[in-house]
Amino acid sequence: MTDTTSTGGSQHQTGMTDRIFIFLASVACFVLGLIALYSSGIDLIDPKMHRAGGFALALIVAVAVSRRKYVLSGSSDGPMWTLRAVIDVAMVVAGLWSIWAFYSVQTLMEVSLYDVRQSDAIPAFAGLIVFLELCRRLWGWGLFTVGSFGALYLLFGQNLPGILEHTGFDMVDVSEALWYNTNKGVFGSITNIVLVTVFVFIIFGVLLEGTGAGDTLLKFAFLATRRTRGGPAHAAILSSSLFGTMSGSTVANIVGTGTFTIPMIKKRGFSPTFAAGIEATASSGGQIMPPIMGAAALVMADLTGAGYLSIIVAALFPALFYYFSLFAAVTVEARRQGIEVKPLEVEDKITRLDMINSVLFIGPIVTVIASLLLGYSTSAAGFYAVVVLLALAVINPEVRRDPMRVWRSFLKGSESGATLLIAIAAIGILVGSLDSTGLGLKLAGVIADIRGESLFSALLVAMVGALVLGMGMPTLPAYLIIILVMGPAIQALGVSMLTAHMFVFYFGVASSLTPPVAIAAYAAAPIAGANPLMTSFMSFRLGMAKFIIPFIFAFYPTLLIVEEFSLLPFLWITARTCFCIWLFSSALSAFDLRKLAWPEVVLRFGAAFAMLATSPLIHLPAIAVGIALIVFGMRGHKTETKEGTV
Repeated sequence: MTDTTSTGGSQHQTGMTDRIFIFLASVACFVLGLIALYSSGIDLIDPKMHRAGGFALALIVAVAVSRRKYVLSGSSDGPMWTLRAVIDVAMVVAGLWSIWAFYSVQTLMEVSLYDVRQSDAIPAFAGLIVFLELCRRLWGWGLFTVGSFGALYLLFGQNLPGILEHTGFDMVDVSEALWYNTNKGVFGSITNIVLVTVFVFIIFGVLLEGTGAGDTLLKFAFLATRRTRGGPAHAAILSSSLFGTMSGSTVANIVGTGTFTIPMIKKRGFSPTFAAGIEATASSGGQIMPPIMGAAALVMADLTGAGYLSIIVAALFPALFYYFSLFAAVTVEARRQGIEVKPLEVEDKITRLDMINSVLFIGPIVTVIASLLLGYSTSAAGFYAVVVLLALAVINPEVRRDPMRVWRSFLKGSESGATLLIAIAAIGILVGSLDSTGLGLKLAGVIADIRGESLFSALLVAMVGALVLGMGMPTLPAYLIIILVMGPAIQALGVSMLTAHMFVFYFGVASSLTPPVAIAAYAAAPIAGANPLMTSFMSFRLGMAKFIIPFIFAFYPTLLIVEEFSLLPFLWITARTCFCIWLFSSALSAFDLRKLAWPEVVLRFGAAFAMLATSPLIHLPAIAVGIALIVFGMRGHKTETKEGTV
């Protein structure tokens, strides 16, 4: 990472600085990974030491990653590069100083009645500034704004009007709430969840990809969908659901599978916009598909106290509905474009090596499920999955030829976890601010006044707020912000904690598909050579079911199985939901077996929504109308076929 455009001592100095950062970041990633494995599967680490050490190592990694992004942006020459190097070194020093202050104050609090002093506030504010700046560099202005709002609101909120006004906090109070606190703030409980539970699963997901499981998953997906009209499009849905549940990252999922599936989808005859849209939509859904579901589900298990196994079970059928809606959308689109089934190509056939490599993802996932069923903790399940994966990795000839790919994947996983910790720092600042001022409860009261006594209107307000709050953010930060602000209002209506968390979790995921800031669409569009904005609208259309399903399980919690399960109501709402999805998908495309007239489209939309109503007086007639529309469409198709034949 040397600056070849500089001259003399400047070039040498820049190159030396980068080499030092690269070396330190590699060591930090290695140590972070070891800490994650040790704390998840062997023994717990002292909480204050674990959190302080984790952030200290993440700080070094984050600065190195931000320098790498700066180089890739083409800004690595001239005096600004030297200034940037000086600033980066100063940030590391200031950040380590502030983390040491946290550790020292926490140690004093354990042995004596120590109160935070004015002198303690200085390193605390230095730490807040450093981590917010790193958050801006790594995650963009959205998350930076959220964290900055939390800090500034504590400092100046006493001067704001209405519900935003609070009693006032001085610098010592702010530093105590946001920095010297193990329940909230930067070093709070959410940070503990990430370090103890989430981190090992991030490493597991990256290792799973690095050992060759991803390529084999793609081949199995193509084999399973070879007799469908959609072919590669259906394969993209299947592979993205499997790959995404392991990676937990929408963008990583798109890059991991989309570079292969999108060209194949275009080759089958689908438009570039549709190819990018279906990949973006399928990849975003990987985070709602059990059994892994990424970082947000792990955090949800801790916040709700429901247990990770319960989260997996609760998420299963809503996720299956979502992917059924994507399969239906592709089928309808293939019919509309006249795309027929094509034979499997030779290079897509499963080889003996693929069968061997399938053990790489079957073994670890079975290990996770078995560990949870046997009563082990979530973090222990992740630890055993990593151990099993590393033991099985040697069966892949590619790994035996290049063993360093496992090492690189391990470091890459640790790097992903380190950058996530920087995002969690910003979320911790918001958590500390909302908790200290009670703003979250005030907002819940405002939402309650807006929606009146209607559960549907309350959920609608929460949905809009969730989509706005989550725009442009990764799923975990989006989910945490949304549940902090919207969760109390939803639970106030009698909705269970688990249902409320699942509801906002879905919209945290859906926010990645919502125009204009549809990060999933913007990641997929360049691969397909499509217009990013048009791709975002296509993704929004294809993923429309993700906006409906949360309302269904909010009104019919039996779909989540773990709380209010009853077999007959479960089967009844399952059948109605599947029928609703098909009518909805065909209406969105204005096509089923044939092109639909506008009155048919309107009637299908109306019947689809009405059949989800809780009253039998509404949903039974709607089902009858839906069946009549299907029969009418089939007869119209037969008539058109006969006329075409004649």
